[in-house]
Amino acid sequence: MLTRRLLLASALACLAMPALAEEPPIFATSSLAIQGYDPVAYFKEGKPVEGTAAHQLMWMGATWRFANAANRDAFEREPQRYAPQYGGYCAYAASQGYVAPTDPSAFTVHEGKLYLNYSKSVRGIWERDIPGHISAADANWPKPLKK
Repeated sequence: MLTRRLLLASALACLAMPALAEEPPIFATSSLAIQGYDPVAYFKEGKPVEGTAAHQLMWMGATWRFANAANRDAFEREPQRYAPQYGGYCAYAASQGYVAPTDPSAFTVHEGKLYLNYSKSVRGIWERDIPGHISAADANWPKPLKK
């Protein structure tokens, strides 16, 4: 009986303690960064373009897909130039100190960098003060990954 109470007390204590999980450095769904969209296309075409399995590579633990070999090769040469900021997590969320998933169509290219947001409505909030949000997100990052 005492053992059973100790086990129950231990189980309840574990439930009361917050889980400290670390998020991966790159937001990916089914191991695909940007849900399989081509990060280079945001710069070259100004819109989200789906990548293909025929043109993909692994970088920072995620699979990145590209619309063509030229885009894949450009990313491979300079991944930091094309990869979305804050690991592809929502840039607005990063500015607020947390992580959130993103919608590939809710994007902004600002001063040569790609920023993704949770939704187009959140992108609207982000666009009200892009420099201020970037400054806050830069100050926070990567701390939100460790919550």
